[in-house]
Amino acid sequence: MAVLEETIDIAVIGAGHAGCEAALAAARMGLETVVFTVSVDSIAMMPCNPNIGGTSKGHLVKEIDALGGEMGKNIDKTFIQSKMLNKSKGPAVHSLRAQADKRAYSQSMREVLENTDHLTIRQMEIAELIVEDGVLTGVKAVSGAIYHCKAAVLCTGVYLNARCIYGDVSTYTGPNGLQAATHLTDSLKANGVEMVRFKTGTPARIDKRSIDFSKMEEQFGDERVVPFSFSTDPESVQIDQESCWLTYTNEETHKIIRENLSRSPLYSGMIEGTGPRYCPSIEDKVVKFADKNRHQVFLEPEGRYTNEMYVGGMSSSLPEDVQIAMYHTVPGLEHAKIVRNAYAIEYDCINPRQLLPSLEFKAIKNLFSGGQFNGSSGYEEAAAQGLIAGINAALRVQGKEELVLDRSESYIGVLIDDLVTKENHEPYRMMTSRAEYRLLLRQDNADLRLRKYGYRVGLISEEQYAALKQKEEQIQEEIERVENTYVGTSSNINELLEEYGSTLLSGGSSLAELIRRPELNYKMLAEVDPKRPKLPEDVQEQVNINIKYDGYIKRQMKQVEQFKKMEEKKIPENINYDEIQSLRIEAKQKLNLYRPINIGQASRISGVSPADISVLLVYLGHK
Repeated sequence: MAVLEETIDIAVIGAGHAGCEAALAAARMGLETVVFTVSVDSIAMMPCNPNIGGTSKGHLVKEIDALGGEMGKNIDKTFIQSKMLNKSKGPAVHSLRAQADKRAYSQSMREVLENTDHLTIRQMEIAELIVEDGVLTGVKAVSGAIYHCKAAVLCTGVYLNARCIYGDVSTYTGPNGLQAATHLTDSLKANGVEMVRFKTGTPARIDKRSIDFSKMEEQFGDERVVPFSFSTDPESVQIDQESCWLTYTNEETHKIIRENLSRSPLYSGMIEGTGPRYCPSIEDKVVKFADKNRHQVFLEPEGRYTNEMYVGGMSSSLPEDVQIAMYHTVPGLEHAKIVRNAYAIEYDCINPRQLLPSLEFKAIKNLFSGGQFNGSSGYEEAAAQGLIAGINAALRVQGKEELVLDRSESYIGVLIDDLVTKENHEPYRMMTSRAEYRLLLRQDNADLRLRKYGYRVGLISEEQYAALKQKEEQIQEEIERVENTYVGTSSNINELLEEYGSTLLSGGSSLAELIRRPELNYKMLAEVDPKRPKLPEDVQEQVNINIKYDGYIKRQMKQVEQFKKMEEKKIPENINYDEIQSLRIEAKQKLNLYRPINIGQASRISGVSPADISVLLVYLGHK
């Protein structure tokens, strides 16, 4: 019987946030790419929270944009509220977060995919990988169609053998009742891929007309919106914003939950998958934080033209009648009508230690992987991995060196290194505390850190790169000027210092020394700096941060130098750890399991001690 056969460069399986970035990267790098999805209507869908960014996740979006990805541009086009989080803290933890119009977000991303050269969208379930002698050569669809390809990227999200559960109701579907992908797991296992079962959840959606907002605190967006994308005109995002609302659970809510725990699939044993620690269900919160008499609940609009409201902070898999009773105890939700029930979703994903830092499978050449399929959680984590996997698949086809970002230069590097090097027993979530060099890895300087890589692989244009070089020059020239511009003790200087509660000058001082004072900054000194050139807002911000945190930045840069030395010490692929006599047994087992590519990565593996690293260095030194 004849079957459809096609030959393409790259197959991307899945069109969620990871799949979109992977497919766009590969196609924009000139490779003939097909992105497969079980439903074209699910492209870039937001099945859970209707927002992009947040603490540390905003950093990822900025980095995706700096590399030439799409997520930042897309949220700038479709957001309905935007806020800079942690503004009262230092710049290292400032994080942008925007509410999305989730339908508009999905439609806008689909439009970009549909109009990208070299990219084809195909609604089709991939059932099988075609692997010959450890090398991927194609993918096979449920229909029997065969797509011969030079590389593939798996971005299956939460769809593999997905099961949605609340109470006693269990349906084998993907999120929002969409078709699950039920065939690919068997093919992965047949090719020696180790699978695990994870879980995530989502709260109910409630009809806006049934909410009493007078009992809630209104939450507004920022007056001046900062865009996610470095290429978005800041004036284009100054729009009318929608409000969000804050309320709280109470003891009555918790009593209903406690009385019905035996009916929760989480506690009855019906759910086997491991859930995300940092995004627990309301049942988990009530059990694990029994001393707390209330938890925050955020009511967030799903879009401008829908009455559906997302109940942030109350994801659940409790039965329908319990959900209604519990939501009705929350101030403002006494008469709330549920549009969609809360549910948990279980799905198959991989243990990511099977991946190289390039996100290629160690055991299957030319097969890459990104997103929740890698055991992570979150749209932003998914998109970041999808972008890197897509870039590296394209580079492999082009015969070029892979792109691996390390921990010292990006949050993306931290994310991927944690996934492939550390033991992950639950869905991984990005946090600022995971980044050792976070003062250097701020969201405001993502372009200065990563644009060069986007340019190198062909996702950043000559024009964009030239603009970056000009920005770098402006920053450096202005820092030097401010360091070497001195002011005396004139009355206007001291009047300004008095106005801001700063110690008066008794002698000369450079402008830089004044900027380093906690109560002052670069902008405040404009009126006593008549020779100051007119500079863009983002340049002024970099000048201020670089001068103010100069000592801390230099200290972290020294730490990075030490880190780089360890990363540069490569470990041969064919090394036999069992023949290294002084290595402890646990270290041998872990090193054989993870097969690190350098000493730095080896040192971050749980169970490998500093003494083991010393032994390994001595051994490599004699080879």
